[in-house]
Amino acid sequence: QVQLVESGGGWVQPGGSLRLSCAASGFTFRSFSMSWVRQAPGKGLEWVSTISSDAGGTSYTDSVKGRFTISRDNAKNTLYLQMNSLKPDDTAVYYCARPDAIRGQGTQVTVSS
Repeated sequence: QVQLVESGGGWVQPGGSLRLSCAASGFTFRSFSMSWVRQAPGKGLEWVSTISSDAGGTSYTDSVKGRFTISRDNAKNTLYLQMNSLKPDDTAVYYCARPDAIRGQGTQVTVSS
């Protein structure tokens, strides 16, 4: 069955960096565009970034442009999100997601001093 397993979250001070990973299995990963979405405490789900199936195209929500970088390794069936210059507003549970909204269990990112 389809599985998406996120990792790499944690606590970091403002200005710090984290790299999230998402291991995919149970489907042909290289055939799907993939996204990162997040949910902050008490808020709804927010789209963060999307990468095309061949990594030829990426897009980002305005609040993370220039700070976050999405990438993928189709040989390893893995999606990444490099997050730099983190801010307290980036605190959320981060999920990787397929276009049909299937997503993993999420990984917590907490940015605070």
